[in-house]
Amino acid sequence: MSIERVNPADLAPPSGFAHAVVGTGTFVFLAGQTALDREGRIAGEGVVEQFELALSNLLASLREAGGRPDQLASLTVYIVDMDDYREHAREIGDVWRRLVGRDYPAMAGIGVARLWDSDALVEVQGVAIL
Repeated sequence: MSIERVNPADLAPPSGFAHAVVGTGTFVFLAGQTALDREGRIAGEGVVEQFELALSNLLASLREAGGRPDQLASLTVYIVDMDDYREHAREIGDVWRRLVGRDYPAMAGIGVARLWDSDALVEVQGVAIL
């Protein structure tokens, strides 16, 4: 397995993401995860707490598939309230660094009207290369 993060010099320096990720190995496609608890209910008061729970759920699936957080190649974040998410970007970044580290996958943040669970504020979906 190998993963290389590619950030072209002619693009703006990335902050909290990589412009591209190249890798070889086994691909693991990770389903979208929200802040669902073990009972199937959305937990977490705000976007930061829900992001932490959603990311933790995604990482639990990745670990069960035999992977590690640094093997994430791509991550999409679906966000119900983009302004709220951006206001808490520093705290969300702190959660990322605590759970994943300082390596970032190729990422996208997409604003949506709502998610499957109406109480969910954020959902994360990803691809890892093992």
